[in-house]
Formats: sequence, C-alpha cells, structure tokens
Amino acid sequence: MATYNKRGSRPKTKEEVEQNIEESSTTAEVFNTLDQSASRTEAFVEKNQKYIFIVIGLVAAVVLGYLGYNEFIAKPKQVEAMNDMFQAQKYFNEAINGVEKDSLFNLALNGGEGKYGFLDIIEEYKGTPAANLANYCAGTAYLRLKDYKKAVEHLGNFKSDDEILAPLAKGNIGDAFVQLNQPEDALDYYEQAANMRTNEYTAPMYLYKAGAIALELGKADKALTYFEQIKEEFPNSTEAATIDVFIGKARVLANK
Repeated sequence: MATYNKRGSRPKTKEEVEQNIEESSTTAEVFNTLDQSASRTEAFVEKNQKYIFIVIGLVAAVVLGYLGYNEFIAKPKQVEAMNDMFQAQKYFNEAINGVEKDSLFNLALNGGEGKYGFLDIIEEYKGTPAANLANYCAGTAYLRLKDYKKAVEHLGNFKSDDEILAPLAKGNIGDAFVQLNQPEDALDYYEQAANMRTNEYTAPMYLYKAGAIALELGKADKALTYFEQIKEEFPNSTEAATIDVFIGKARVLANK
C-alpha cells in the first residue's frame, strides 16, 4: 500500500479545443471533474446500496456455507460475529439513507446501545469474513467522515473478488488520496479499480477519474488512453456523454 506523505458540446476543430483550454486552467477543470465524479460515486452507491448490501449478505451466506465444514470452531465464530455486527450494519444503512450522517457513521464505527461497532468486530473477530466486511464498511464510513488516512487503512485491509465491492474499495482509496493531496497514489488506485472489472458501472467511472488525475499530473498520453477506452468500450456509460471534450483536451496537451 502507498505511504502517506508528510508534507458540453463537442469541439469541432483544434482551435476550438485550444480556446477552451485557454479560457480556464486545466488543473481547475480537473479538480472540478473529480468533484463531479465523486458526487456520481456517492450517487451510485446510494442508488445501488440495496444491491451492495445484498451482495454483502450473499458473500456472508456463501462463507457461512463453506464454514459448515468446520462446524465446531469457524462457523460458530462467524455466526456470532455476524450477529454482533447487526447493529453496526443498521447504523451504517441508516447513515447512507438518513440526514444525521456523521453521528450515525460514528455509531456504526464505535457501537451504540451496548452493541459492537465495526471497529469492535474487526478487533474481536480477526480473520473472519465478518471482520473483513467490517473493514470495508469502516473504511467507507471514515471516507464519508473525511478521516482519509483511516479510510485508506481499513479499505486497504478489505479483500474481495466481488464484481462491485472490490473495485469500489480500490476506488474509494483513490478518492481518499486525492483529498490527502497525493495524486500519484490516487492515480495508482484508480487504475487498479478500473482494471479489476469490466462492468458498465465501476470501470468507466474509474477510467474517467484516472484520466482526470493523469491530466492534472501532466500525463496527457495516459489520460488520452483512458478517455478513448471509455469511448470505445463503454459508449453507453454516463462518463461517455462528455468524453469527446476530454479526448480533445488530452490530444492537444499530448501534442504540445
């Protein structure tokens, strides 16, 4: 894992593209793009949260079935862990849906009503699938609470092959590194997230973010590759709607 540092319409001609670039700085537009993309990430999670939680439940169910082979040690421990995590998951779900998000995320992390929070599950049930899922939820909660270093720590400890959760975890780490002003690390994680799966949701979203960060870092050739990949492979994605503009900008910067 990376370490923390201590410190519109499609342009028709090259002239039109250059004029657009002169009107506002590339860096400013990149960060505006990332802000918009981050909003789309949050909207995607909220829109698809039922699916995400169903996935979490299915993963837990599959794991429980597998642990049936170890009836007297592993399975009872996992069942106990999932039961103890119920209240934390309830707070987390309410935070995603509700208005008092910060207080609910804190309760999800630290527990309430005499019940465990995600941090307790991680500590008390180390090595279990429940603790693994708790790391994902804790990392997401810390990201929403703007505690970016802890978000990176917990999301980095989450391991999954799931179609949606796996790239979301990597991409959320990228979002955290953007906020920590570590764009090189952010780019690395966006690239990992984009390459993990080829679904229509996470792949174009993280290709877009990777391209935006690459532009900000002066890597126009790399940005162009990502933007063109969106256009060619994910033409029906949200990101593809304005991708020609970014392709034009990246081409001009790559040829300078």
